[in-house]
Amino acid sequence: MIRESAADTAAVDLVSEIISNVERGGADAVRAYNEKFDGVTRTDLVVSPEEFDRAESKLSDDLKRAFQAAANNIRAFHELQKQSLEGREARICGASLGYRYVPVRVAGVYVPGGKASYPSSVLMGVLPAIVAGVPEIVLITPPAPDGSVDEAVLYCARLAGAQRVLRAGGAHGIAAAALGVEVPQAQVIVGPGNRYVTAAKSLLAARGLIRMDLPAGPSEVVVIADETARAEFVAADMLSQAEHGHDSPAVLLTTSVDFARSVGEHIERGLKERPARREMKETSIRDHSFALVFEDLAQAFSFSNEYAPEHLEICTRDPRADLERITAAGSVFLGNYAPVALGDYFSGTNHVLPTGGAARFYSGLGVETFLKRITYQFPDRESLATALEPITLMSRHEGFEHEHGHSVAVRFEES
Repeated sequence: MIRESAADTAAVDLVSEIISNVERGGADAVRAYNEKFDGVTRTDLVVSPEEFDRAESKLSDDLKRAFQAAANNIRAFHELQKQSLEGREARICGASLGYRYVPVRVAGVYVPGGKASYPSSVLMGVLPAIVAGVPEIVLITPPAPDGSVDEAVLYCARLAGAQRVLRAGGAHGIAAAALGVEVPQAQVIVGPGNRYVTAAKSLLAARGLIRMDLPAGPSEVVVIADETARAEFVAADMLSQAEHGHDSPAVLLTTSVDFARSVGEHIERGLKERPARREMKETSIRDHSFALVFEDLAQAFSFSNEYAPEHLEICTRDPRADLERITAAGSVFLGNYAPVALGDYFSGTNHVLPTGGAARFYSGLGVETFLKRITYQFPDRESLATALEPITLMSRHEGFEHEHGHSVAVRFEES
């Protein structure tokens, strides 16, 4: 199954021009794009310590405690990931071979902003980098029209451990971080964004300037439900997905026509009872969402694996056993009490996930995103001797015996 690509090829030419202008013009070009795209005339591109202090003072203690609890959960889950990313060494063919993990020096974390506030994405992007041991983290976010950065975003940036916040969004913000304009030059840039952000990350990665996390497109959910599921819960989760945007798909896979109809009725009721963003939610449900009824759950799981959703809810009689059937999904939510919102905000799993079918070959954001694996070997003369004949034969076959083969043989020539 092929769905619409997360990258918009129509945006590539514009983004390429933006990157070139930032490369030539530096901070002046970034300020010009801030004014052009966001109406911001403020000249200082990096948030000051005083702004962080003011932001913290403006938030309620209850909200700060909520962010702190979420941060603790996110850190704990990613510490669990780190445990499986320890270096190893073994004796192979008489030599010591191994690998070690080293964090990148600077990571950039993009957080959408301007008209909206996504402090949860700050925690999701920064904390895995902190757990990985990245020494410098730059947050990249578009400012509001008055040039300010949302207070909750700044609070979470400091809470999570980001040292700098660059007030520049879109492609020019990504370019600034990748090129080291006003901030340390990032080697990895992660985080969700619009098609211009995705195009900028892709172009800069193609030039070898950064490593990107994954392509981002419209957020999506698939719910696999049998007769044990609760229709009102499923409807609520599909509407919460529709709240992301006009083009966010919410897909129900079930074995019961009656259950699908019941979910539809609860969706209609929810739109009437909670009319906020109704036009957006209705467009998402009407134009991009659907329900499929299968003869059995095996067919539903087969379809889901082909679809490779960003979020997958398994609301079945034995969801933990059914998890074993999944081969492609960004993040899986098991049982009737696991709404996607739990992972979006609080439980600790990351909400920066592959969309548009990319879960077939991408994982979500994690500690490994910010690490490099370096291999090494420490042979001695005896272990190298066992490789002399095989290397001589293989290098001769490939036409490299004059130097490759010689570089081994010379070590055994009588001086």
